[in-house]
Amino acid sequence: MADSKDILLSSIRNGGSLTTRQQLKLSLLLSYPAILAQLSSVMMQYIDTAMVGHLGAAAGAAIGLVSTCLWLLGGFCMAATSGFSVQVAHAIGANDYKEARSILRQGLVCALSFSGVIALLGAAVSHSLPYWLGGGEDIAADAGRYFLIMSLFMPAMLLDWMCAAMLQASGNMKVPSILAIGMCILDVLFNYLFIYVLDMGVIGAALGSGCAELLTGAAMFSFLVFRSPELRLTGEKGSFRPTSQVVGKALDISGPMALQNVLMRGAHIASTIIVAPLGTVAIAANSFAITAESFCYMPGYGIADAATTLVGQSVGAARKSLAKRFAWIATFLGMGIMGALSVLMYIFAPQMMGMLSPDSEVITLGARCLRIESFAEIGYAASIVAYGAFVGAGDTKLPSILNFGSMWIIRIIPAIFLTRIYGLTGFWIAMAVELNFRGLLFIIRLKRGRWLKQI
Repeated sequence: MADSKDILLSSIRNGGSLTTRQQLKLSLLLSYPAILAQLSSVMMQYIDTAMVGHLGAAAGAAIGLVSTCLWLLGGFCMAATSGFSVQVAHAIGANDYKEARSILRQGLVCALSFSGVIALLGAAVSHSLPYWLGGGEDIAADAGRYFLIMSLFMPAMLLDWMCAAMLQASGNMKVPSILAIGMCILDVLFNYLFIYVLDMGVIGAALGSGCAELLTGAAMFSFLVFRSPELRLTGEKGSFRPTSQVVGKALDISGPMALQNVLMRGAHIASTIIVAPLGTVAIAANSFAITAESFCYMPGYGIADAATTLVGQSVGAARKSLAKRFAWIATFLGMGIMGALSVLMYIFAPQMMGMLSPDSEVITLGARCLRIESFAEIGYAASIVAYGAFVGAGDTKLPSILNFGSMWIIRIIPAIFLTRIYGLTGFWIAMAVELNFRGLLFIIRLKRGRWLKQI
């Protein structure tokens, strides 16, 4: 088929011409599997939250209290992954598959070693963390145990993410998507077993998610190493020893992302501290609303994954004008899809919250927050997808600064005052304003094109 994904990707690498229609088609072909993968991840989070939420508001609040800190640890792992996967995309764009496999070997060693350190760090602070975040005695014990178990599963999570990112960098979006959907199914089965059959409550939710991640990571690794046409490591000898050149480039890409993660996740932790004094109902409503909203914004992250691949391979093939066109196509695609989903989120906000909690107060408060946030999704989409395009070009420094400045100055500072006046809805008003502002910043940077001059 003339317009198949593989042929279109080959046209990027070999200097072939691509019409606007073909560029849009390729963006869609790479986006929809990535969107399915992100949605399956959302479903897993939704299932976890719903199963625990029906145990009561306290159980949901226990997970919600430490979730931002888990995002912090996960963000470090994601940054480590990007430092190597972007290099793989550039190498494949240049038709240098041997170099791509060499980068893969080094990435696996570095990332897995790093994840072990992250796991130990998380385990060390798990007992004290809930108290540092302002959690009460009614939820602190469960929150600490949940954080401990999830931290210990970080190496499995990173293995899953690393292998998925490498496959996506090669243009293979299908396998990561299928395995992500499988992980969602495993999560349901394990959660049911641990939460209900074995009556383990919040701890069962952590074990269920961890076991699903472990099995999926093993399957993803097996396909990447033994079956991927571009990246399989069988039949070719090569060193797993990290080199200064590859690690140095990885640090150039990952360093700003890791710093951004500290500052951004630090802002999320500050958000938890701001919300925690409002009480158990507010903590639960905030956590559940964030989970419900993810149905709207996770497709944007799927499109951003496709943008990273398309821009990365275009840059590797020294086709910067094509990289810019792919960035715009993906950004508008994300804005359109998330804009449409925001309308549904506004209409069905009470029903979405009702799936997560039987508590009427939590449902009412959470639905109000979702309807406020629905007005920010288009701007949020612009920032998500444009950032994915910048990462594909290896441009992470200034975008990280923009993310940080917007989050802390436009969101956190006003939220401190608005939350005191309007409660949880005040916090979500500040969030909605900030996301629209951030989207505008990223559109301006995308238009100026300086992110391509970094190369």
